[in-house]
Amino acid sequence: MSFPQLFLQGDTITRLVAVLLLAMSVASWVVIVWKSWLLRRTGRDLARATAAFWQAGSMEEARLKVGAFDREALLLPLIEATQVQSVGTLAAAGESSQQLTRVLRDALHGVLRRLQFGQVLLATVGSTAPFVGLLGTVWGIYHALTGMASAGQITIERIAGPVGEALIMTAAGLAVAIPAVLAYNVLGRLTGQIEADLEGFALDLRELLLGQSAA
Repeated sequence: MSFPQLFLQGDTITRLVAVLLLAMSVASWVVIVWKSWLLRRTGRDLARATAAFWQAGSMEEARLKVGAFDREALLLPLIEATQVQSVGTLAAAGESSQQLTRVLRDALHGVLRRLQFGQVLLATVGSTAPFVGLLGTVWGIYHALTGMASAGQITIERIAGPVGEALIMTAAGLAVAIPAVLAYNVLGRLTGQIEADLEGFALDLRELLLGQSAA
């Protein structure tokens, strides 16, 4: 029996489990495809935008050059955050190094949140889908045994079929979870590399601006 046939012939619980697994699979694959495309483009843009920044002659020129490459707005928020003036507020109090650290940290956190979007979903699907499938299997076996018990004599031949059909739910849960777990690890590693590059750029930018203000 195939998964669609099991869905059509199952009871309400079985259908709910099947729908939930299908929704989890669709959601995880949407995130996988979207994040794979995003991180691939981001990696290329980040290298070009960083090179353009350091080749510029001024901060204004650097901002314009970076804007031509930074399609996902990863570096621009960091550059623009350093240009914001908050005269007369607590944000302007303290040393310039402290102010730069604060604004760059806040901008960096905002960028990193966008990069990490979807990772929680992949982790959730990867960790819960096998148990959702197992729930469907347990319920299917219980439902099958209850039906056979009420029908009279139980033989191994009559048990094997329904139990085998119920095990499809476990296989479906694993089929949903395995891609999500693999994608979580691979995309997490790629995201970590981009995060490290952004943190390094933020540190270099801070040192550059502090050096300019001290000169």
